[in-house]
Amino acid sequence: MKNLMKMLPVLLFSGVCSLAQAQTTSPSKPMAGRAHHSRMAHDCCTMKDGKMMMMQGGQMMPMTRNMTMRDGTVCTTEGQCIKKDGTKMTMTNGQCMMMDGKMTTMDAMKKNDKTKSDAKMGTMKM
Repeated sequence: MKNLMKMLPVLLFSGVCSLAQAQTTSPSKPMAGRAHHSRMAHDCCTMKDGKMMMMQGGQMMPMTRNMTMRDGTVCTTEGQCIKKDGTKMTMTNGQCMMMDGKMTTMDAMKKNDKTKSDAKMGTMKM
């Protein structure tokens, strides 16, 4: 009986803490994931005017350190890209290495964006 009396306050306290924690967690935001994903689609490192730049969240800034992509490719501040298998290539002006390790160009990215925005505009009635 004494053990039960000692355990009762502990159990009540832990139950109250569980409820308080459940109420303070933020609600799920389904649109936030999409916005983050679309921003991530343009994160890359690129060669611009002979200098390595990185684009993050739509902001272009000088690349100050080597970057490792999700597939293991490393892009150096000198413009050298070294794949996980050891294959090396040097980036030229306008080339972009996306965060997934795929190589593209700034022109292709802009063209792709224009195509997507045109497709959205095509559904609007004027």
